[in-house]
Amino acid sequence: MPEPDICVVMNAGSGKGEDAERVRAAFAALDVPVHLELVEDGSRLTATARQAIERGFGTVVAAGGDGTICAVAAAMAGSGKRMGILPLGTFNYFARSLLLPQELEPAVEVVCAGRTAPIRVATVNDQLFLNNASLGVYPAILETREEIYRRWGRSRALAYWSVLKVLARMGRPLKLRVRAGGEERFVRSPLVFVVNNAFQLEQMNLDGADRIAAGDLVVFIAPNTGRLGMFRNAAALALGYASVDQNYLMMSGPQVEIDLPQGRRRVWHVARDGERERMVPPFDLKAIEGAIEVTVPEHWNRDVR
Repeated sequence: MPEPDICVVMNAGSGKGEDAERVRAAFAALDVPVHLELVEDGSRLTATARQAIERGFGTVVAAGGDGTICAVAAAMAGSGKRMGILPLGTFNYFARSLLLPQELEPAVEVVCAGRTAPIRVATVNDQLFLNNASLGVYPAILETREEIYRRWGRSRALAYWSVLKVLARMGRPLKLRVRAGGEERFVRSPLVFVVNNAFQLEQMNLDGADRIAAGDLVVFIAPNTGRLGMFRNAAALALGYASVDQNYLMMSGPQVEIDLPQGRRRVWHVARDGERERMVPPFDLKAIEGAIEVTVPEHWNRDVR
């Protein structure tokens, strides 16, 4: 059998509990050799993908949820290599936005077929994200969600429960200056959500898909309306039943800057595609067209995902 040209970087802890042997079997059924790297520590995903690139693999496949895919994409951007997706997470916004099959075996067929399309990414302070970045209560929601997952397992119902649990103990709103598309606003808000995925907007019943099609990032700001109002608006935005002007402010632009008017520079938690990390403001967010080449199904014909 020839040496494999495909390396699968698999997150051992991702959503549906698919095991490495089933992934190997799916490739073997197509007579395609594959090398699999099973990563126990999620912080090693990007480094493992970079090592696969350095070893000469032509296709590096992310097997996991949106956070895993984001971590692998961080290594793939600008590499000239193909990136494949095996969607094994809970929401799979990135994979679904590319019309990729949600079952393992058909997703492997797409990877092996090798058809690719250039896909845009975004960055916050030069750190890549595919779907969204946020600050405020959302990073705390993610922390709570992981605690619930560890105890009860992964499901969308539990993900939504984590939103309500954090909002119930929500603290003071953030004081921010937000710049986008030539507009500047000074706001007090419990949640700022920046989106790079039109499909996710549609799934959350949010406006702005036309702005993403125009090359912008879309910024959603839950307004300061008192504790009860902020709870209602942040919940509407996080759970996907919000409407513009009633539950959130919307801005857009290919570059977004979020800063603290007071000039404080303490470390904040920022969420990128469902993963939390610490960053120091100001937060500079940019859209980057065609940064990665991703394997897509034959019926993929969209300019905007």
